[in-house]
Amino acid sequence: MNARKAGNRLARLAALLLPVVLASGVLAGQGLLVRRRTPRLPEADGPRQGTTPPPYGTPAQSEPNGPLRLAVLGESTAAGVGVANHDEGLAGHLSRSLARRTGRAVEWQVAARSGANAKVTIRDLLPLLKPADLVVIVLGVNELLDMTPLRSLEVDLIHLIDNAPADRVVVTGMPPVARFPALPQPLRATMGLRARAIDRVLASAARKSGAHYAPTSLPAAFSPHNGPTFFAPDGFHPSARGYAAWAEDLASALNLLSPTE
Repeated sequence: MNARKAGNRLARLAALLLPVVLASGVLAGQGLLVRRRTPRLPEADGPRQGTTPPPYGTPAQSEPNGPLRLAVLGESTAAGVGVANHDEGLAGHLSRSLARRTGRAVEWQVAARSGANAKVTIRDLLPLLKPADLVVIVLGVNELLDMTPLRSLEVDLIHLIDNAPADRVVVTGMPPVARFPALPQPLRATMGLRARAIDRVLASAARKSGAHYAPTSLPAAFSPHNGPTFFAPDGFHPSARGYAAWAEDLASALNLLSPTE
């Protein structure tokens, strides 16, 4: 190949790669800007366990084994980041929804940490769980932020599910990352695509280990344009209303599971 042809090929290659390089630079810059501008919110305060009675007027169900024992395990949304206490977070809203739907009291517990990934959850949080009837695993966002290899995530999730001290394990789907107000475009769309890939891993790990996968199918109102309503001030975590919508969505998915599943 002569120098002129080689030069022409390099020029064409450079022309093809230039948009990719420029886009990578834009995404990296947006990522740094988001990290600097996004306020770091604390985890929900108060007790990490409690009992939720069924609401007054709900038909009481027989409880031969006592209350329904619920555990919420995982990352920052499991830890209630974005709200003041767990009563306003996922555990509180989900326990109330389950109590209303089943007519049973719900004993709930939370083992979660802001920034936790699957490996941290296995090492530090799983040992904290008491035996439960239902464990809800909330993971994936930190793997998204850290660009964790998908195969590594799947292996860790299967290990986590297999060792959860529960009769039933549910893995929640990824949140609507492509709607997060904190993320500007094109970063929001790019992270949304990666989140979909992680979502497929969550579903696959649940299927392979005999757990249940509950996709997050939140309403269209859960969008960047409704940030003050459904999102916390950081534009990244849910508000109390956001947690309520998510918990109701999740409880509906759980309601589809038969008692023997």
